[in-house]
Amino acid sequence: MSLQQSSSTRAWRVKATTSNMSDVEDATAFLGEWGRFQQQVFLLLCLTVIPNGFTGLSIVFIADTPPHRCLIPAHVNLTAAWRNSSIPLEEESHSGALVPSKCSRYKLEDVQSFSDRGLLPGVDVNLSYVATEHCLDGWEYDRSVYISTITTEWDLVCDDRWKNPLTSSLYFCGVLTGSFISGQFSDRYGRKIVLCVTVALQTVFAVIQVFASSWAVFCAIYFLVGMALISTYVTAFVLGTEILGPRVRTIYSTAGVSLFFAGGYMLMPVVAFFVRDWRMLRLGLALPGILYVPLWWYIPESPRWLLSQGRVEEAEAVIRAAAKRNNIEPPSVIFGSLKKELQSEGRRAHNICDLLGSRNIRWISVTLWLVWNTLTIAYFALSLNTANLHGNAYFNCFLSAVVEIPAYFLSWVMFRWCSRRLSLFSTLFMGGVFLLFIQLVPTNLIYVSISLEMMGKFAVTTAFALAYAYTAEVYPTVLRNSAVGACSMASRIGSITAPYFIYLRSYSISLPYILMGSLTALSGLLSLLLPESYGMPLPDTITHMQHFPGCCKKTPYTLTHREEKENKAERKSPVLP
Repeated sequence: MSLQQSSSTRAWRVKATTSNMSDVEDATAFLGEWGRFQQQVFLLLCLTVIPNGFTGLSIVFIADTPPHRCLIPAHVNLTAAWRNSSIPLEEESHSGALVPSKCSRYKLEDVQSFSDRGLLPGVDVNLSYVATEHCLDGWEYDRSVYISTITTEWDLVCDDRWKNPLTSSLYFCGVLTGSFISGQFSDRYGRKIVLCVTVALQTVFAVIQVFASSWAVFCAIYFLVGMALISTYVTAFVLGTEILGPRVRTIYSTAGVSLFFAGGYMLMPVVAFFVRDWRMLRLGLALPGILYVPLWWYIPESPRWLLSQGRVEEAEAVIRAAAKRNNIEPPSVIFGSLKKELQSEGRRAHNICDLLGSRNIRWISVTLWLVWNTLTIAYFALSLNTANLHGNAYFNCFLSAVVEIPAYFLSWVMFRWCSRRLSLFSTLFMGGVFLLFIQLVPTNLIYVSISLEMMGKFAVTTAFALAYAYTAEVYPTVLRNSAVGACSMASRIGSITAPYFIYLRSYSISLPYILMGSLTALSGLLSLLLPESYGMPLPDTITHMQHFPGCCKKTPYTLTHREEKENKAERKSPVLP
């Protein structure tokens, strides 16, 4: 085949497949963009996202570690002077100030002996020579902020302090598992059924978690909660993306679900402020899930998914019901011209392996996995770090949530009018720069450091919303839920490690910011390699997706054997543009 012939063939193929991608939207355009049907779907799907905002991040308060010291049993007869001096002083790592030790005390036998002999600490006894021991009788905790947390109930401090970040990591392991399972099940069995089942499961698991009898049981149930929560989020995100029209889809996938997530996030510190016991807080955040039971009767299945499975009559039934809801008379035949193509493509079972099937889709997938991984490290590390910031933990958490509101509005503006690639790059890179600047701020300028951290959170949140919307836009219907689930699954490596980024504060206050800032800025540069999807119709099949313009665009000389066969078949029965 000559260069000219190959070029013209490829151009014809791109034109034909692009036309087909927009056929579904053209066939349903008579519904309008914002009728009662679309408003109902938009609102109900956004409501399902609220628990994701307050459940996952409630660990900030549920597992917070209040000030603590070794317990001196009340039955031990000590003078007031020795009881007040029974804990040795240690130098605090980041401030250099002397504070009471959290994990050791002076040997109780020696202290009692000194007390019985009437000796005074620091006067008759040089405390630097008194032997110390671990907290053999447990700890006493400051109860001024919390009545109880899982840390105070199961003593997750000192030698067991590693269990605290592991609690969050195990939750994110559940999120990773749910990302994988939900995508596979949703693409195979449908968006609606997976959404409703996971909404029910997250409520049931959260209520059971209230009655956890040990840290191990709590973590096991928390794993299941994470699995159900992300399944709900990903499925609702994809379902709305597929049902709503192009303009409303942009609002939904950027500002819509994100604002409702932020609403749940903002609600969480407010509820936690009034409910200081972790079990009651967990129960209070779980019970609203009962209100989601009626969703089954009000949320439809995705017509695009039904078409991809060859279930054209059911897809038409959904569209006709939507038309009735919008008081619009539908045409007698809606998807007639698409039956042959969509049924043929839909009969082939797709799975997560198809995300690595061709060079183009493989490059997009791997790049997005790396970007998502960095985003989750930065986002969740900054969110979980609010309890460590100077000032009131509840206010700092609320401020961290409020910052997300303008970030989501900005993501909608950028997604509506700007290049996808440049939007993702600019927000990621600026987020990394803000975090790197924190280490340059003098330690006495605390509020400047907090401001820079919130600016970094703002940029990272904007990038996260853009990444979700871009991922749903770039992949085809037959793989969309699996693709978003796979990106979410790959990113959970980042969220699993995020609590340990905060744990690095015990060695150096600036180390977490240096690592997060560097990774985020580098991911911004990496995002420039992604293909541009601005202005492109939503793809329905893998063939449609493979011809998105971008860095992996093939030249006329690199058509694969499979594409050559598709060219021949299409030339015999071309689809008219």
